[in-house]
Parts: sequence; structure tokens; C-alpha cells
Amino acid sequence: MANKVQKQKLFNGRDHSWMQFNRRVLEEAEDPTNPLLERVKFLAITGSNLDEYVEIRQAGLMQRIEDGFREPGYDGLRPDESLAALTAEIHRFVAAQYACWNDRLLPELRKNGIRLLDWEELDEEARAFAQSYFQREVDPLLTPIAIDPAHPFPRVLNKALCLALLLRRKRKSSGPQVLGVVTVPRALPRFVRLPDSDKSVDYILLQDLIAKHLAGMYRGYEVQAHAAFRVTRNSNLYFEEEEARSLLETIRVELHNRRKGDAVRLEIEAGADPEIVERLRVNFEIDTDQVYHCEGPVNLSRLMFLSSEVNRPDLKFPPFTPKTLHLSRNATDIFDELRRRDILLHHPYDSYDPVVSFIQKGAEDPAVVSMKQTLYRTSTDSPVFGALIEAAANKEATLVVELMARFDEASNIRWARSMEDAGVQVFHGVVGLKTYCKLALLVRRDEDGATRRYCHLGTGNYNPVTARFYTDLSLLTSDPQITERVHMVFNYLTAHAEVDDYRPLLVAPLTMAESFLGLIRRESEHAKAGQPARIIAKMNSLLEPSVIEALYQASRAGVEIDLVVRGLSILRPGVKGLSERIRVRSVVGRFLEHSRIYYFANGGDEEIYLGSADWMPRNLFERCEVVFPVRDAAAKTRILDEILPAYLADTTKARLQQADGGYVRASRVFRDAPAFSSQDFLMQLAEGKLDLSAIPKSQAMKPVAKPAAKAPRQPKPHAARAHAAD
Repeated sequence: MANKVQKQKLFNGRDHSWMQFNRRVLEEAEDPTNPLLERVKFLAITGSNLDEYVEIRQAGLMQRIEDGFREPGYDGLRPDESLAALTAEIHRFVAAQYACWNDRLLPELRKNGIRLLDWEELDEEARAFAQSYFQREVDPLLTPIAIDPAHPFPRVLNKALCLALLLRRKRKSSGPQVLGVVTVPRALPRFVRLPDSDKSVDYILLQDLIAKHLAGMYRGYEVQAHAAFRVTRNSNLYFEEEEARSLLETIRVELHNRRKGDAVRLEIEAGADPEIVERLRVNFEIDTDQVYHCEGPVNLSRLMFLSSEVNRPDLKFPPFTPKTLHLSRNATDIFDELRRRDILLHHPYDSYDPVVSFIQKGAEDPAVVSMKQTLYRTSTDSPVFGALIEAAANKEATLVVELMARFDEASNIRWARSMEDAGVQVFHGVVGLKTYCKLALLVRRDEDGATRRYCHLGTGNYNPVTARFYTDLSLLTSDPQITERVHMVFNYLTAHAEVDDYRPLLVAPLTMAESFLGLIRRESEHAKAGQPARIIAKMNSLLEPSVIEALYQASRAGVEIDLVVRGLSILRPGVKGLSERIRVRSVVGRFLEHSRIYYFANGGDEEIYLGSADWMPRNLFERCEVVFPVRDAAAKTRILDEILPAYLADTTKARLQQADGGYVRASRVFRDAPAFSSQDFLMQLAEGKLDLSAIPKSQAMKPVAKPAAKAPRQPKPHAARAHAAD
């Protein structure tokens, strides 16, 4: 019990923290200052987020309980206690999702001429169109099933939308009710566009259109009730590597077996006949608290269709064009430029084209004799694949592809085999570890006769599509020490050839965890010695207990710590005697915050690292990750004067974490501070509409006072500490 109490004092619950993150996304859907169709998009994102969370995390908790695990988590709760709390919170969240849809978004959509209509609301022309569409496009894809001894309950696919029916044979009106099931075709859009009118853009839900035609599909039955439903299955991926013939074959088998996962959630239309609900519940072998009644469309993630398909620019974010990279006047090409300086790119504010161009240039340039690349996930038409195939024709081309990229295994298998067929050497990394680092390495015989390495290191995937709405950082460099260590990392990935020292790189699972702990401890020593001591870290998630405990120790030693954590954070900030100097904020806005930045004041000799790794157990111990230093003076200046200050000054899209794991909007804490959005500022900075003077320098965000003797240049604004005493 003492251990449980101690953990609860040190850490918040992981599941509660994740739900808090998805609530922050939901707040963006509720926020009337966001464009209407963007609010619909945010609501759809909460739906897809929850889908993945239920089929992975909640399913994992259920699996651990069934396997007899009782070890408490970070917050001291046993798996069964965590599951009970999580399930109750998900029910509350689902209610909030549909309240947002029904009470806020649907009425606003109607006001703006975008209508989702019931069958009874259709006029004669719309009904005729819907009837024709059903006969032409929908009916040929439907397979109605009636459950009886000859027709067992069908294998309902994970997250497939279906209609359940209560049927009674017309010739046996006193006979038993029969359950029917119709699967809604995944190939068709969930919203059927009706003929345009002068005043509105109208849709009908595909499930409603099918429901209107159920009687025609079950001519020998009386349809007594029907309801749309969707079942979510356990999508955890387990396998025994030692027993597998090959990793590639193992993943193929698991992809097939995944369809056989146990049901973990049943979503069904609110008001569904209780008999339908009970029969489905029994069939899927789930408890009543795993049934979620939906006061609207089942599967809110499909609302993304409206956001993307409705052509109303006035209801969306204004278009943004990223800044184009211009080489120096005397540079002949990208390689000549990199011999002069490093290039730091901040996506999506800087175009991703230079990264693609770097890889394509490597494939085309006869002076490049070798190309090596890691890939975790990317787009189906990625130019990276075309470049590697082209390179394989006349130079050494090596690809390290991650087969276990969650939900992308099938496409990654296809890509890997296509690469092998083209002559690319394809590797799958170190057995038992996901390859998550973002590296591209070119070896070139330059014009001066020297052979040099050039590399790209990034915080995000090699995906030009997501680079338009994920915030990530790219470093292009020819720094001999960095490029040599990148070469050594590839040796580790392809031959498991470990070395003792990868400095200046931090490489997981070999050196990264201890290196980060050492950097944090070093700040503590500087603080005790009266030297400049500060940590600023930006990441997706913060879950590693050893890192959090080191941060607590640094706080007690006098280190000022600002953390920008988009998603999960189990750290408890602002606790007296524990974390008084730690502030945690989350920024949720137009772009998905995905970059990882780690800043250490280091007694005045500042160090900055970027990379693919969060402070999470899986990143530090269970994946191949790389964190790399920023050494170029101009690149460091940009991070210290522009990027970090913008996030620390945000009062519009930032929420501040409280000690209990809850969040409050920064605008509620800094009531007198000017409204400032980091993402809006960075867009306008890229477009040349603003300069660095636009970053607020209010008293609440003033820099931390430091000894004058060795004061280094620090990021200008300082995340406020107004909530630290809460």
C-alpha cells in the first residue's frame, strides 16, 4: 500500500492523461473561434484517436487482467482499477462528443447551408436521386444475412459499420424473432451527396439510406427494428520472434490473425431496441459497460469526409504556403551549400521540398555512390521510394524499413518487397526493436576529390503529405562527426554492430536514456553551483519514471524547467517540495505538434538536441531512436530566438497542466497577457508578415534571472509559473 501511495504522489495516471489530451482536441471542436469545418475535423480526430486508444490501450488493459497481471501502474492503480476508471471516463467523453455534434456543430452547419437530412426531410427530387443511387451503387455491394442454424453470426470486421435487425417471418407471425446483419460497404462514402439546391449542400447518411431499403432485402420477413452498430476489436500485435521463419512472414500472419481479435467495444445507435443490444452484447461476449450508445452517426471519425469534401473555403483555415529554401548566392547545389553550413528546416512553416530534393538529388547525381535510408511510414506515392528505386540501378542503395509500424504493416510489406525487386538492399532493423529513427545518409565523391558524407536527420516521418500539417524539424548537414556516427547507426541497424560511444548522437536503446539522465543531472549541478541552469523540452509524451524523477530532483536543486508536451504527461508539476520549478504546457492547434526539442542551459554553454524520441519507456528502451545535436550557430539561434519562445508565449492554443493531471487554458491564467498563438505567429513569420518582435514579452513570461557573469542567450519569453502553486 505504501508503494501505491508513493506512486500516486509522484505520478498521474497514464490513461487519465491520455483522455485529457483527447479532451483538449475536443475543445478545439467546441471552440467557436475556429472555422466551422475545422471544428468538424477536430471532432473527427477525437473519434479516430479514441478508436485507436480503445483497440490498443483499453484492449491491452483487458488482456493484462485476463492474463492475471496485478502490478500497479505509474499512478499506483492495478490494471482492473485503471480499466474501471478509464471505461467510466470514456463514457463521459463519448457523451461530450455527441453533445458537441448535436448541440454545436449540426446547428451551425445548417445555418451555413450544409445539411445532414433524414429520409423524411428529402424532397421528391432528392428521394428519386437517393433511390437511384441505392440501386446503382449500394445494393450490388450488400449481403443481407439472417441468423439461423444454417447461417451463423457473420465475422464482423474490426470497426466495420453494420446494421442489426430484428426480424420475424411473415408466415410465422408467432415464431421467434431472428437477428439480421447487413454490413455497410467500406468502399462507399458514409455521406451521400444529394442534388445541389440554391440554398444548401445536402447529404444523407449511407446507413440511413440502406435502412430505408431493408424491407426489400428481407422480403420474407417483417423488419421490426433496426440499428446501426460497430464493434471494435483487440488490435494488439503479439508474436514470438524466435518461432517465426522470418519477421516479414510473421507480420503477414499476424495481419490475418488480427481480424480474429476479441471484441472490446460495441457502439450502437441510441434508442436501439434493447433486444438488439442484448443479442449483440451476448454474441460479442462483452459486458454492459463496454456498450456505448451513440446520439448520432456511429463512427464520428467519418466526419472527416465533410471537412475535406465540402468546398467552403470560408469555413476552413486560410490557405498557407510554406517558405521556400533559397541556397546561398554562390552555392552550386545542395551539397555545396551543406559544405558551407547546416540547414535547419521547421515544417510545415518551411517547405518539405528540400528534404525530398536532397534524396532525389542523391539518386540522380552520379557523384553519389551510396544511399542509406530509414522509413517508418510514408505516403503510398512517396517520391522517396521512387528515388531509392532509381538509385538502385547505379549505386549502393540500402533501406531499413519498419514492418511493425502500427496499422501500416501491410503497406510497408508491399513497399519492402517492391524495393527488394528493384535491387535495393532491404533490412528490417534489430529483431525485437522498432526502427523509429529518421535518417538519410549519402556518400558522395565531391568535385575536390574528397569523399564526404551528407545526411538528413529529422523528428518526423519521410512523408511529404503529413509534413504539411505536422510540426517537425529537419537538419541537413555534412558535419563529419555527425555523419560518421549516422553511418555507425546504420551498421547497428543492418548488422547489429554496436559501439560503446555514439556521441554526439544519443542512440536508443544503447545510450540515450543514460545520456538524457546525465544531461538533467548536469543541470542540477550547475544550479547548485550558482551557474545558469535551465531545461526546456518539447515532445509528444512524457511517461518515463526515471526521467521524471530526475526532473523532480533538478527542480529541487533550483533548475527552472519548462516542458511543452502535446499528449500524455504523468509528471505532477507545481507540487511544493517536489516540482515547484516545473511547468508543463500542451499546444493543440491547426497543426499536429510533433517536433522534439531538448534544451539545456549547461552553465552558459547551451546545448540543443532534436530527434525522434519522446521521454517514454518505449522510445528510450524498446526502439531504435536517434537524438542529434544542433551545432550550427544560425540554427541554434533560430531555435532559441524563434521556435521555443513562440511556444512558451502561447496564450491562445496552450493549456497548462495542473498537479492533478487536469489542464486549464493559458488565457485563463494569463488574463492580462496579449492573445498569442504560436502556430499563427510562425505561419505569419514564414510569410514575412511578422518578425520576432511580435513575440510577447510580458512580465508574466519574463526570462529567468541568471547570474550576470556567465549569462548565455536564452529563449526570450518564459513559460509562466502562475499555476505552480496549485
